[in-house]
Amino acid sequence: MKNIDELIARYIATWNETDPAARRAAIDELWSPDGVYTDPMAVAAGTAAIDATIAAVQGQFPGFTFTLAGPVDAHHNIARFTWELAQDGAEALVVGFDVAVITADGRIDRVHGFLDKIPS
Repeated sequence: MKNIDELIARYIATWNETDPAARRAAIDELWSPDGVYTDPMAVAAGTAAIDATIAAVQGQFPGFTFTLAGPVDAHHNIARFTWELAQDGAEALVVGFDVAVITADGRIDRVHGFLDKIPS
C-alpha cells in the first residue's frame, strides 16, 4: 500500500475538520463512494452518512481533537491504529481502535471501530 501512514493521518484529520465544506471534500477524496464506517454506537453507509456522523461527534464533543495514539500497523489492504479524543493538554476522554480496509486505488472502503474507553 502506498503510504498508509499518510492515508490514516488524513482520515484522522477529517474527524478534526470543522469546516463542513472542507470536511466533505476531504471525505469524498479519502473514502470510496460506498464506504462504511461502523462502531458500537453508529453505522454510516456512504460519504454523506460518514460526514453526518463526524459532524454529530464534533457536536457532542466541541473543542476536542482526535489524535493517533501510536503507530499504524498495516498489511495487505488492512490497517489498524489506536486513537484518542481529548481537549488540548487533557487526558483522553475517549480511546478507540480502528481497522480500516483500503481499496486497490488507495481509498478507505470500510472502517471497523472499537471503543476502549468511553465516558461513564
